[in-house]
Parts: sequence; structure tokens; C-alpha cells
Amino acid sequence: MTNIPSVDLADFLSDDPVRKKKFITEIGNAYEEIGFVSLKNHFLDDELTEKLYDEVEKFFKLPTDVKKGYEREDLGGQRGYVSFGKEHAKGKKEGDLKEFWHFGQEPAADANLTEEYPDNVQVKELPHFNEVGMQAYRMLEKTGIYVLRALALYIGKQENYFDHWASNGNSILRPIHYPPITEEPDNAVRAGAHGDINLITLLMGASAPGLQVKHKDGRWIDAIAGEDELVINVGDMLERHTNNKLRSTIHRVVNPPRELWHTSRYSIPFFMHPRSEMPLDCLEECIDDNNPKQYDDITAGEFLHQRLVEIGLIKK
Repeated sequence: MTNIPSVDLADFLSDDPVRKKKFITEIGNAYEEIGFVSLKNHFLDDELTEKLYDEVEKFFKLPTDVKKGYEREDLGGQRGYVSFGKEHAKGKKEGDLKEFWHFGQEPAADANLTEEYPDNVQVKELPHFNEVGMQAYRMLEKTGIYVLRALALYIGKQENYFDHWASNGNSILRPIHYPPITEEPDNAVRAGAHGDINLITLLMGASAPGLQVKHKDGRWIDAIAGEDELVINVGDMLERHTNNKLRSTIHRVVNPPRELWHTSRYSIPFFMHPRSEMPLDCLEECIDDNNPKQYDDITAGEFLHQRLVEIGLIKK
């Protein structure tokens, strides 16, 4: 394998049960094997993607003191701006070579949440920044719901098993800026090898290559999506919930060749989180004699807090 498998959401959305089954099998097998796919025919169109990248680039070009005015350390970086080098991969002390922004959930009036999400931070210098960001958030969330429906069927649950937990969930849209590298990095990379915390991650096409996925045989594979495709991977919550049936694969963003150090890289992942009260207990459908229960019971909220401490965004 030289790249990640590609699947077509149109197959799942079709009225043809054969095509629907084909999608379920393809994405399920890919997530058991490598944990990553590229997805075509999602709900995020090119025009909205271009608008968001334009707004994101404008934001990160603002003066540093202006950006820092939007930093909310009291929220553990879950809304607004997170400055350069503040986050690190689990188990690493070197900060990643990136700065980023967080858009969070704006729940429906009838969501009946047991928790209150913090408000999104409004950028007054860019009148369209928040509006465009949340439009993209909704399209990625909609795409993610359908991917989770396919995975529910794959593991033997009802198709809408994840709907309640993921709708109005604690999801995050994270525009990232990897600035030009100006000096020899001290054992630091743009994003250290890590697994994502959440259920699934949907990644819009980055402005430059660099994302690599660790195959189970130990090789690093470039994760290259086709034009107009999203890269979607399993996160640690879903791996835990499926008792390691679906794989949360370690991945990283490597530094570019020295001749490209002067260039920026932009990337926009959508981290799909469930409601915090979702139990991540290992599903019965994923436990048998050959694969006994691997994890203690925990809720999504408890697991998220634990991991935010480990990556440096929340102090103990």
C-alpha cells in the first residue's frame, strides 16, 4: 500500500443496497487495516472550502498581539486562538511547530445537553471569519454523521446508533497554521506522532503535503487524498469503544525539505466528538474470546479531560 484507501459516500447514500453494502464493507475494512480513508462526494463544496482557507490565512497574518488577544487559556484552548508551540504530542516535551484556532459546537435549542459549551470567540477584525467557519463546521459534521452510520452498521449496531451522541456533540473545527521554519528545529516537527482523541477526524485538503500515517508494519505512508476528497481517520474514542476493532492510527506532520522551510502550511481538521456523557465502554459486539475487553469503562468527557492534560492544553 502506497496510499490510503479511497471510498465514495455516494455509494452509501444511494438507494442501491449493493452499493450501500459496498461502502460499509470498504470503509470498515480500511478502518480495521489502517484507520484512514479518503472520502469523495462529501457535503463540503469547493467554494466554501476556498472561502474558509481565505479567512483562515487572513487571521493568521494578523499581528501576534492581536491574535493573542483571542487566546482563552481558561478554556484549555477549546475555543479561540492557541499560540505557537503550546500543544505537544502525548509523551513529548517539545511543542509542535504550529498555531491554531478552535471553532466549537453551537448546539440546537432543543439539544437537551447535560453540559454547557463555551461560546465561540468572535474575531472583530474579520467580519466573515466566524460565519464561514461555522458553515464549514456544519457540512463536516453532516458528513461525519453519515460515516458513523456506516460504521455502526459495520460493527453490528443500528444505523442511527451514534446519531444522538454525535449530533450537538463537543466537536471542534481547528484551522492550523504551520509557519515557515526559520531555524534548525530542536527535535520538533510540525505535529508529533500522535493518535487523535475523538471519534473520527475529517481533514480538509491541506495547502501542502506532510501528513504521514504509520502502517501496522511500521512503515510511514504519505496520506494523500484525491482532489475534492476528505481524509477521515478513526480517533482513540472510537478505537476504545470498539475494543480495538477499528484502529486509531498514529500519524504525524513532518517538516518540509529544507528548500521549502520558508513556506507556510495550512490545514483544517474537524475533530468529531460526542456528547461528554457518552459511555465509551467496549461494545459487546466487539468482545469475544479472541478479543476480550481491553479497556476500563469511561465517559467521553472524562477521557477528553485526561488527554487534554497529557498534551499540555490543561494543567493538572
